[in-house]
Amino acid sequence: MRKSQKGFTLIELLLVVAIIGILSSLLIPNVMVAIQKSKQKSCMGNIMLLVTGCSDYVVDHGDWGNITQEGALVVSGEFVQAIYPYRLKGFPTSDSWGTPFNVYVGATAVPNGLSGIPPEDCGGDDFLVSSFGRDHEEGPLYTTYDPDNLEAGIYTVTAVSDFDEDLVNWSGSWIIYPRGAKADTGT
Repeated sequence: MRKSQKGFTLIELLLVVAIIGILSSLLIPNVMVAIQKSKQKSCMGNIMLLVTGCSDYVVDHGDWGNITQEGALVVSGEFVQAIYPYRLKGFPTSDSWGTPFNVYVGATAVPNGLSGIPPEDCGGDDFLVSSFGRDHEEGPLYTTYDPDNLEAGIYTVTAVSDFDEDLVNWSGSWIIYPRGAKADTGT
């Protein structure tokens, strides 16, 4: 009389490991894109919170007057203190990837925030709010605004590396953003 065998054969175990490997190689890139897309949408929403605060400040004061802000947000800076009363849902100072938002206010600061913005198109009430994206660096592809080709600032997200692109809003209008995202952020 023969005992019944218990357990799996080596071939069965190898087959299961191979199937798991194939499935994970197909799913992991999609999960990574979904995570980055979620961070990007959250970042765009936070930029819109800052834009709303800036717009409300300008409506009440007419322009930026003596307020200066040129570059990365500093929590204790005069700009943050000036628009803090206008916050709607908190006060975001960093993007979803942990880099401080870049904000430029006023006619002289805004053209310094992004090359290609004509200084003659900027007034004392203008502001620029941006995020460098996942890589924490300016660019790579859309670091220049082209007023003659507004489509140049729209990019398509097809890979995780596309989340390295900047997100830029100039006085309430998106000028560098991913295709299809504009409608999702309420602008």
